[in-house]
Amino acid sequence: MAPKVELLSPAGDRERLKMAILYGADAVYLAGRQFGMRSSTVNFSDEDIRWAVQYAHARGARIYVTCNTLPLEVELRELPGYLEFLQDAGVDALIIADLGVLELAKRHAPKLAKHVSTQFGVINSAAANALFSLGADTVVLARETPLEDIRKIRANTPKELRIEAFVHGAMCVSFSGRCLLSNYFTGRDANRGQCAQPCRWKYHLVEEKRPGQYFEITEDGGTYILNSRDMRMIEHLPELLEAGVTSLKIEGRMKSAYYTAVTTNAYRHALDEALAGKPLDPLWVEETDKCSHRPYSTGFYFGEPGQHYAEASYFSTAEIAAIVESCDKQGRAVLTQRNKIFPGDTLELLLPEGKPIPFTAGDLFDEEGNSIPDTRRAMMRFCMQLPVSAPALSIVRKIIQEDASA
Repeated sequence: MAPKVELLSPAGDRERLKMAILYGADAVYLAGRQFGMRSSTVNFSDEDIRWAVQYAHARGARIYVTCNTLPLEVELRELPGYLEFLQDAGVDALIIADLGVLELAKRHAPKLAKHVSTQFGVINSAAANALFSLGADTVVLARETPLEDIRKIRANTPKELRIEAFVHGAMCVSFSGRCLLSNYFTGRDANRGQCAQPCRWKYHLVEEKRPGQYFEITEDGGTYILNSRDMRMIEHLPELLEAGVTSLKIEGRMKSAYYTAVTTNAYRHALDEALAGKPLDPLWVEETDKCSHRPYSTGFYFGEPGQHYAEASYFSTAEIAAIVESCDKQGRAVLTQRNKIFPGDTLELLLPEGKPIPFTAGDLFDEEGNSIPDTRRAMMRFCMQLPVSAPALSIVRKIIQEDASA
């Protein structure tokens, strides 16, 4: 029997994990405080990991923990105990990029599934079959793998081997993230989770005999010559499913809880529609424009993704305004502010189920019932009338209006 297709979302902390699961993720990947490829995020302490497992399993979701750095010799002594802890905590799978770590995991965490990270660079069935024979049950394909090659990999590998592929998020200018630029420029090793992202910097040329004079590198009006586009495959999930992908992965453990909720929600609905043979509602494509992103592409699935040279900045059409903490049957809610709200603002309520509900902000009150003109203090708790009764941890967001004077 073919494996069930899963939606896999990122989590950099407890709030983002909650958002991922509440908005429809089947599984969540996260990192502990060591051996993960995103060392600059808050990440999860041992206590957090135990909490994450309990929270996810109680809601029918799975937890995958990244062990996908390339460990130094001195670090190997710490790995067995860490792997044993992850198994004892009830984690469902490990994400691994090193053959030595894979062998250690087989000995010290035999009950856990072994997923081979995209950092390994799997782009063909020979590599996938070799890893399966070594004990991997999932291969996370390199982002550079074309869709036609995924079909061939699926046709030439055991059906028990799960194939995971990225469907949304940032891409790297280097093959499978194997980049030395950050280490060269700053001493921060990208292969150890410390990337300074120099591919997004603006570069100039200096002529040998004119030191101190900086010349623009211009192409299409920009100088960000290493900048990548972001990936968005929400309109092509049927093709990915037909090709044999069994896990659809959203990138972004360093991104916000709002990003996690919006992308998970959009892809949950898109995947359910694809599995049911229904056409994709354009609303879910529009949702992915509302969270921060660079210009989108379809990655390498259908050819070269192209680059965006003009700038490296991110943009969106909406921003998070507040998190709903509680709400009664009449829609009277207590919220925690994330950005300023004024009466009359155009807002949307993003629910874990169903489509976003637009409404206009009415009067705002503090928790004592006193009227307030707006929310100005960061993380302030306030009260507001919502259009429907909303579950806790739903999101109120503000639609970004274009500046008429621009």
